[in-house]
Amino acid sequence: MPESLLIKAIAKALLLPPTGLLLLALVGLAMIRRHPRIGRLLATAGVITLLALSTPIVAGALVRLLDDSPPIDLAVAKAAQAIVIPGGGVRRNALEYGGDTLGRLTLERVRYGARLAKQTGLPVLVTGGAPKAAVRAEADLMREALEREYGILVRWADNRASNTRENAANAAKALAREGKRRLVLVMHSFDVRRAKGLFEAAGMEVIAAPTQIPRWDELEAADFLPSVGALYTAHFALYELLALARDALPGR
Repeated sequence: MPESLLIKAIAKALLLPPTGLLLLALVGLAMIRRHPRIGRLLATAGVITLLALSTPIVAGALVRLLDDSPPIDLAVAKAAQAIVIPGGGVRRNALEYGGDTLGRLTLERVRYGARLAKQTGLPVLVTGGAPKAAVRAEADLMREALEREYGILVRWADNRASNTRENAANAAKALAREGKRRLVLVMHSFDVRRAKGLFEAAGMEVIAAPTQIPRWDELEAADFLPSVGALYTAHFALYELLALARDALPGR
């Protein structure tokens, strides 16, 4: 893995939940003897914030803060010229598959992208490179899954992009060669705002097709109880919020 990507991965792991908040709580506990008030405050803040982010209601609110797009309108989607599916991670050396396979986020996008492709008849572009050496590129794994498991022919596959900005640039070049610029972009709801902006900056006309959209119409008691799934969602939502804040800095 390139050094820049390694540093990014370490920073992401340390800053985002659960690790970041657990470290905050541990720092607070370590300070209690010398600075009891501050120590208790930090420890309590870390634990309470972690519990809050682990509830579906809070995780969903973070996602809605990032994007409140409704499900895609098929009538609008059919006016596009292609469906683009960026990768969202690889599950390395999956024993039951005999090698690398799609990560959870990528699989969710591929499944929804396949559904849209069948409903609209639009050609599909997949984009995503290899996250590290000796790991298969996301685009190659997505193409295999779409063609072998979903019966969807992939027309373009970009296996070089290492981030969303490169996903956008490479997809724009591939589509432009065939005179296409209006696309349906399949992303998770928490990814839509930043991804849509990057694809539009690359010269594309984007119709957002979010998946994993939070629901607010049927709240249940479980929505207020901590769960691993909710913390997983909050983790990625906070990552997107930090990325947007970074991109808003002068000179970005």
